[in-house]
Amino acid sequence: MPVPSAVRETLTARLEELRARVERLEDDLRQPLDDDFGEQAVDREDDEVLDAVEAAALAEIELIEEALVRLDTGTYGLCTACGEEIAPKRLEALPACRFCISCAEQADEADASA
Repeated sequence: MPVPSAVRETLTARLEELRARVERLEDDLRQPLDDDFGEQAVDREDDEVLDAVEAAALAEIELIEEALVRLDTGTYGLCTACGEEIAPKRLEALPACRFCISCAEQADEADASA
């Protein structure tokens, strides 16, 4: 299993990066629309993209915050669905993951059928 202090550093750095990104996105989204109707249409399309990017960043922030709690409680590296150990290589690639590969596949299948 990865060393908790190194994991914490990685997660904390990523969390700070994401929070800064969300702040920049929110600043961009607060900009007033142009007076030109054509420019307004472009601005609105851009806003939709920024909203999607922000939503993805917020979802990742939530995962990281949950992973930090698991580090604090000593449950980091255990699947939150089945309780089995998450493969070290998976944690190395996705330090904030909450599911082992089997439970992640089941969750993806459930999402795809919904």
